[in-house]
Amino acid sequence: MIPPPAAPAFLAAHGWGGAELRPLAGDASFRRYFRVHRGGETAVLMDAPPAHEDVGPFLAVAGHLLDRGFSPPRPLAIDRTAGLLLLEDFGDDRVGPWLQREPQREREVYEIAVDILARIAAQPAPDDLPLYDDAAMTREVALFVEWYAPALEMSVDESGYYRAWKEVWGNVLKIVESNPVLVLRDFHADNLMVLPDRADLGLLDFQDALAGHPAYDLVSLLQDARRDVAPALEAAMIERYVAGANVAGPERFRADYEILGAQRNTKILGIFTRLWKRDGKPHYLPLQPRVWTYLERNLRHPALAPVRAWFDANVPAERRGPAWAGNGAT
Repeated sequence: MIPPPAAPAFLAAHGWGGAELRPLAGDASFRRYFRVHRGGETAVLMDAPPAHEDVGPFLAVAGHLLDRGFSPPRPLAIDRTAGLLLLEDFGDDRVGPWLQREPQREREVYEIAVDILARIAAQPAPDDLPLYDDAAMTREVALFVEWYAPALEMSVDESGYYRAWKEVWGNVLKIVESNPVLVLRDFHADNLMVLPDRADLGLLDFQDALAGHPAYDLVSLLQDARRDVAPALEAAMIERYVAGANVAGPERFRADYEILGAQRNTKILGIFTRLWKRDGKPHYLPLQPRVWTYLERNLRHPALAPVRAWFDANVPAERRGPAWAGNGAT
């Protein structure tokens, strides 16, 4: 991975001249990351090509979180025109890989993450964030019929699909419209960092944040596409969140959680298929069976009866999780 041409001048202008850049990571977007080394100091360079990415939302949400005592990476230098950000380096201990080495601390780390969400939900969302509304949720579930169904050569009832979703998420949208909270949208183990010098977790990948329902990020954490979360741990963490966030109406909250879980998991199935078909990134496909496992659990909740009926009528069992056995590509 070659650093952007503007990087040396950008670094030199901000006191990091002559620093060494080493590839760090890419993600499902156009963003790329490099670790910057200068003597014993390190930082992280985010390359967000302006033609494809806007660093403004990242900076705005980071500022909101920092002002309220959370731990996103602090911006050290900014060049919006070039799409370059120099950020605080949180190291390499993402929660997902870290738990492979420290499995006995899983519950402890998930409790910290759930408590972060309860703290976020205690405050209103920033006024300038778009709502995670009907239009946004519809665009996301559309990815299933636009990408997943064609990739597996399925002819499906699209109008019935959208009717079913709109029938189930009405109560979710009432909360979004009346009392939205900051929703980071990708709050899961690989976007959380273990920080040895803090009792908190570092927060990554929040530039697409919206104002939405407080259950959404809880679903993102507990129905993680990249790692198995045992149903018993999921149930315990939902209970912890309900208590910590003083949720009124736990049964209604659990129904909303399952609805948002189904919406999110359906979206992810479409996104991972699009990454394969459009972007040439098939390495997300082996995650599809896990996502289907979560979705099948979501669909068992009575609140999702219309959506479950649509899936039963349109998506045969062999076109669900089993379709992605082996390397995932059919």
